[in-house]
Amino acid sequence: MVTTRQWHLASRPTGEPTMENFDLVTVDLDDPGSGEVLVRTLYQSVDPYMRGRMRDAESYEEPWDVGEPMQAGVVGEVVESNHDAYESGDIVTGELLWAEHAIADGDDLRPVDPDHGPISTALGTLGMPGVTAYFGMLDVAEPTPGDTVVVSAAAGAVGSVAGQLARLAGARVVGTAGSDEKVEWLTDELGFDAAINYKETDDLGRAMAEACPDGIDVYFDNVGGPITDAVWPLLNVRSRVAVCGQISIYNATEVPTGPRKLAKLIESRARVEGLLVRDYEDRWGEALRRLSTFIQNEEIRYRQHTVEGFENAPDAFLGLFEGDNIGKQLVQVGEYES
Repeated sequence: MVTTRQWHLASRPTGEPTMENFDLVTVDLDDPGSGEVLVRTLYQSVDPYMRGRMRDAESYEEPWDVGEPMQAGVVGEVVESNHDAYESGDIVTGELLWAEHAIADGDDLRPVDPDHGPISTALGTLGMPGVTAYFGMLDVAEPTPGDTVVVSAAAGAVGSVAGQLARLAGARVVGTAGSDEKVEWLTDELGFDAAINYKETDDLGRAMAEACPDGIDVYFDNVGGPITDAVWPLLNVRSRVAVCGQISIYNATEVPTGPRKLAKLIESRARVEGLLVRDYEDRWGEALRRLSTFIQNEEIRYRQHTVEGFENAPDAFLGLFEGDNIGKQLVQVGEYES
């Protein structure tokens, strides 16, 4: 039996979550049963979509129950295994818990090869965010050479990869971000052609038009809200909009209606398509192989923002809504001895 700590959902937030919505609980875990694995968490992911799971409302993910542990992407070390595919010491990843240890069905885990790079990248560029960017940009948005591509939240875990994939496809890439430091990272290190600090721009529509003088062929939307409003008038004929996230309204108590925008789609004949990475479950291997090659060839670069300590997991999550992170936001829970 292992004694461990878990973060539970203490209450459902109204508006932006606070520490009052989280409860740190100590529990005893039973030994793993047949086909199960005991995993010690090394890294835990925090992601914007988790805000939707704190609501008692229908969404593309099941809501968390109040008083129960929350789920998260985890990279961990196998402590004990009753599954033929894993043995003690193996590094694995999967959807587990906000916890220092967890029992998992071995069939729900994937092995992580430390030789492919830092194991934490299995939660970022070589994990769900990277795969989301891969299929969202290449399958849904379909950039072609010479296109103008705009990516919102471009310095985040998904947006930074999506923008680089568009650049590799021969497109001109424009990103939006919330600080000068992020803007510099996008243009100086990631090769974006232009970037807009939306927090320091008085007229976002004008800034977008200046950055995209030939209009916009692809919009990879992680944000919604005023940034999408600035993009919409610039959509070119046969443009593509990939809707990946809407973080600007995740904490809204009422969703603002705003001006009606759909008439633009008649003029532009634009295609607007939402995307969920789980729809591509049978093609993850393809994405991971190509992303790994891009990283090894230094064609894609990444950053990770790591918060130390399991007790700080809620702070790391809340920081997503303040724009604290550049790249993937992670919590380091345990030490990995390679």
